[in-house]
Amino acid sequence: MQSTSLERRVLGEMARGVDRVVPWAVGLAVAVLSIIMPDPAQAAETGAEPGRVLFAVACGVAAWAGRRGRWPLIALGAAAWLPFAQWHVLTVATYYVVTAAPSRRLVPAYIAAAALLVSARPVLLPHGDRGLLEEAGVNLLWAIVLPLVAGLWVNARRQVLTVLRERTEWLEREQAVRAEQARAQERTRIAREMHDVVAHRVSLMVLHAGALEVSVQDERTAAEMANIRATGREALANLREVLGVLRTSKSLDGHAPPPMLTDLDRLLGQSRSAGLRVRRRDEGEPRPVPEAVQRAAYRVVQEALTNVHKHVGACDVDVVLRYLPGELEVIVDNGPPVGPRPAQPLPGGGLGLLGLRERVALLGGRIRTGPGPEGGFTLVARLSTERIGESP
Repeated sequence: MQSTSLERRVLGEMARGVDRVVPWAVGLAVAVLSIIMPDPAQAAETGAEPGRVLFAVACGVAAWAGRRGRWPLIALGAAAWLPFAQWHVLTVATYYVVTAAPSRRLVPAYIAAAALLVSARPVLLPHGDRGLLEEAGVNLLWAIVLPLVAGLWVNARRQVLTVLRERTEWLEREQAVRAEQARAQERTRIAREMHDVVAHRVSLMVLHAGALEVSVQDERTAAEMANIRATGREALANLREVLGVLRTSKSLDGHAPPPMLTDLDRLLGQSRSAGLRVRRRDEGEPRPVPEAVQRAAYRVVQEALTNVHKHVGACDVDVVLRYLPGELEVIVDNGPPVGPRPAQPLPGGGLGLLGLRERVALLGGRIRTGPGPEGGFTLVARLSTERIGESP
């Protein structure tokens, strides 16, 4: 659909360019022909008179403005035909009357009057050139018939193009409506599947953690169960917001605000309770940064810690926020595992870092990942703090 719209715009620009050039070309052609096509009987006497040149210029100007006003062109066409037998001005006048007349009733009246004028020139001339009667058919063909046929064809083509354009626009609107309906149905289906599968399993996890929290005697185990239950409830709340967006195709406005850098300590605390030894360090002079940058920085740390939980297990993790001129650098560096790796790594789609790169790129930033200096893994993200107002 986008390519079709682009092609339509290009064709429209080309058509408008042609429409701007054609009147000038027609006016110039009429003016030149008015000079080089005089009446053969008068060519030797009047071919180079200044009056003839002025008359030719007037005919050219009238032809140039023929779309907006046809009566001057019709009058000059009659004046060019009677003394000089020049039919080309009447040709242009006939075409414009057929294609641009405000009333269709004007066309038959003009055709009849023009045909009568062309046929009656020998009678209307003072000395009556009877030999022109033999050329009446040819003159009628060039001055009346051919421009009439061309004008009728142009009108028919315009009507066909108008119908096709309206039909194309209607089909595009219908296609857009159907595409939106298909997207809405797909969002609803995804929301239903997420609710039936993910929300159900997370709810069971929260219920089991709550039951264990009440039944166990060990305080440390009870605290771990409470942490699991709180994390599960938070996941359910976030999942409920996402399901609402999928079902209504609306933004997150009105729901819980997205996490910022002020929520980073809570995220690090959750990772500590899960077995990671996380240390946070802020370098440089802390300063306010745009909300979009804060959200992106939070997601960078969240995704990095999630990958550590999935693939490494218990280890040392350093989280560094470095305030640079015009940038915020986020570094997450995890060391080698200090215990056994997870026996059953958590499932993942492999799209976390890809989505993270897209989010950071929208803010004019970049991400670099690779092995750490001590055998672990390092993720470095640089976010521009000068593009205030842009949101990932």
